[in-house]
Amino acid sequence: MVNQLSPNTTLFVLTIDTEEEWHWDGPFPQHNCQVENIQRIPEFQQFCANLGIRPTYFVDYAVADNQQAVDAIQQARQHNQCEIGAHLHPWCNPPYFGKTGEAESHVVNLPPEQIEAKLDALIELIVKRFNTQPRSFRTGRWGIDSKVLKLLADRGFRVDSSVYPYYRNEFFTCEGSPLTPYWPDFDDPLTAGNQRQIMELPVTAGFNRQNYETVDKIHRLGESAPLKMLHTIGLMWHTRILRKLYLSPELNDSENLCLLVDSALGRGHNVIHMYLHSSSLIDGVTGLFDKKNSLEVICQRIKTTVEHLKKSGPVQFCTITEACEILNVRNPEEAVLL
Repeated sequence: MVNQLSPNTTLFVLTIDTEEEWHWDGPFPQHNCQVENIQRIPEFQQFCANLGIRPTYFVDYAVADNQQAVDAIQQARQHNQCEIGAHLHPWCNPPYFGKTGEAESHVVNLPPEQIEAKLDALIELIVKRFNTQPRSFRTGRWGIDSKVLKLLADRGFRVDSSVYPYYRNEFFTCEGSPLTPYWPDFDDPLTAGNQRQIMELPVTAGFNRQNYETVDKIHRLGESAPLKMLHTIGLMWHTRILRKLYLSPELNDSENLCLLVDSALGRGHNVIHMYLHSSSLIDGVTGLFDKKNSLEVICQRIKTTVEHLKKSGPVQFCTITEACEILNVRNPEEAVLL
């Protein structure tokens, strides 16, 4: 049974892209993927359980196709304290349609028939290996569009988390998206719509100041020429004038994670959504997180952030699909829920 969220309670959601490890500057792995990091999941899950966190593991094909990795995740699942979702990495998810380059690594750039075939293969394998139908999803390397969203809804997914606020590159954009859970429009998933089949629950992103709309314009101005040549963004960061932040213990230390929590709560957000990659649970394999004793560092940053969050009021820990259900019970008619 889903409990209704009281107005002063904050939901805390932790999602993990549960995937193979490889150096992200190198070629995309297709066969014989390394998944040693998954052996750290039981220890990480125990850490989460001790804090009361109910994580969601977005599992990709390479992980679900490795029996030792499956066994490790099943060990973490034995007390029903986590959720298994789906994570689509096009390069290691059959069927294959040629070599994966930078453009093809983003799900949204694939033809609909390729996405459909890969998604169905992923769902089938997760059901077979974990005896569960995934209801939550995240694209590999972020990004969502109409064709992906409709495919997910048609297959019974209840919540997507592919929106990466304030981010764009040459292959997709998430700029202009809502920052809090919403029902995405099937024709334009970066805006709220009227459908009620699938919710979007973006990761928490923002700035160290609450007036996000204004400071986002300033930040984008700093990224443009000629201010970019003057290293304006770096100067604003180091002087603490302005910092763009994502709620990930891989990207930010405890101080900055707490700054983002405070600014988000100050704006009235009552869902705090943290994320990380399972590959960062072992040292130095991706090039993203280069700390020694990475599991311990990540756990300490999460613990500090959660303890800081609890000082602001009551917190309810839930998986991402549980969050969707709680929010839907709270007010199912709202387009933008928060």
